[in-house]
Amino acid sequence: MVPKLPATVQTRGVIACSGLAVLLGAWLAPSVAPVPAQAQSAAAPVVRIEGSSTVFPIMEAAARAFQKSQGDRPVSIALKETGSSAGMRSFCRGEIPITNASRPINTKELKACAAKGVTFIELPLAFDAISVVVHPSNSWASRISTAELSTLWNRMAQGRIKRWNQVNAAWPDRPINLCGPGADSGTFDYFNKAINGDPANSRTDYTASEDDNVLVRCVEKNPLALGYFGFSYYRAQPGKLKALAITGPRGTWPPTVDNVQKERYVPLSRPLFIYINDKDLVDRSEVRRFITFTVQRGLRFTEQAGAIPLPPDTYRVVESKLYRHLIGTSFGGELPIGLSINEAIRRSFEQIRSKSPR
Repeated sequence: MVPKLPATVQTRGVIACSGLAVLLGAWLAPSVAPVPAQAQSAAAPVVRIEGSSTVFPIMEAAARAFQKSQGDRPVSIALKETGSSAGMRSFCRGEIPITNASRPINTKELKACAAKGVTFIELPLAFDAISVVVHPSNSWASRISTAELSTLWNRMAQGRIKRWNQVNAAWPDRPINLCGPGADSGTFDYFNKAINGDPANSRTDYTASEDDNVLVRCVEKNPLALGYFGFSYYRAQPGKLKALAITGPRGTWPPTVDNVQKERYVPLSRPLFIYINDKDLVDRSEVRRFITFTVQRGLRFTEQAGAIPLPPDTYRVVESKLYRHLIGTSFGGELPIGLSINEAIRRSFEQIRSKSPR
């Protein structure tokens, strides 16, 4: 289950963790109750994290546990869902020390980081299965092929493919209501690259949001809806959503932990990342403490968030990458489809091994 925040600290994908947190006023909706002055600490440093809503539940679990562990060294973690692309824009401008991403950094973002002198460490944290879901009352669809998904979601479908039977002739002649990530979402990029051949090849006439909770509600409330978003958000709604099995190059498989870890759920499985600004990691002890704490317990936080964990031994490799201070990306600005996490880790070390750690 994805943990839910108390009403006093959750709004529009923003959290400020623990009673010692400094709540950043510009990030909070007017309806959020203020934190009493005695619960704040003017001396507490703030670590800002933005980006992917898919990675958000993992980092939320990490932030909560970290706050509880700090004792007399309080650190405020300000965590915000903005989508991978929006998070990367802030990150490459040097505005935030950490960004969450449901895809690797792309070529445009690499250039933006380089222009601002931002160097970084790229760490995989978990796997995800992009889940294609319908309302549980949907009695006609139990599986969908990648070709049918492309028929439904590519840009040429806009204004044309509006009914279920246009996707599959065996389905009813009824309107189809679509819910999906906005263009700032890494899930949007990955899904469209995997299904339509290009990260930007998507129709736009659908209910869009970078907040996966909005998409969950969009499908939950409409018996004729179909949407796609991160696995942990589907998994957190037992009985309220129905996931379709995907017919792809390795057969027909539903999104499950086992199917992803065994590399059957192709092409909609993918690694999830955090990116850490190297200068902040070196200069700010609170960033080092939080990242070290998170990586050392990555398996636990991934499981708490309802995401798909990496193999346990892989987390030790990720720790090693952090401790050896290996700078840069292992993907060269590409968006690889169907790459297993073991392949991604091996590629990371093969490409960066020659660089000397600090």
